[in-house]
Amino acid sequence: MVTGGCLCGAVRWRATSDPKVVHYCHCSMCRRWTGAPFATLVWFPRDAIVWTGLAASFRASPIAVRTHCAACATPLSLAYDGRDDIALTIGSLDNPRSFRPSHHYGVEGRLPWADIGKGLPEKATKERW
Repeated sequence: MVTGGCLCGAVRWRATSDPKVVHYCHCSMCRRWTGAPFATLVWFPRDAIVWTGLAASFRASPIAVRTHCAACATPLSLAYDGRDDIALTIGSLDNPRSFRPSHHYGVEGRLPWADIGKGLPEKATKERW
């Protein structure tokens, strides 16, 4: 079972299935959301995530909602409208060592010095403002 939560412990989650995919995201929205040069996201079926505590949510774009802990502000999830999956931040996993990214997303926003995951497939972001 995959489990995780925020820094302060107010919000916890557990997954009842294995992840669908893991990837790096270099888009500017993920960078701002995490405060990091890229996000690493672990995707699960939405109905496989069981939450304890209440995550604060906000509409991050016309097509997606993101969550974070209202107490400590740990970024937790990204969910696109109309999709049956949800991405959890790898930093919120209790044991992130078990998961390896398979590709890069949002490569048009990749910082030139973000030297990670060489040789993995790359995709551009579909969303545009």
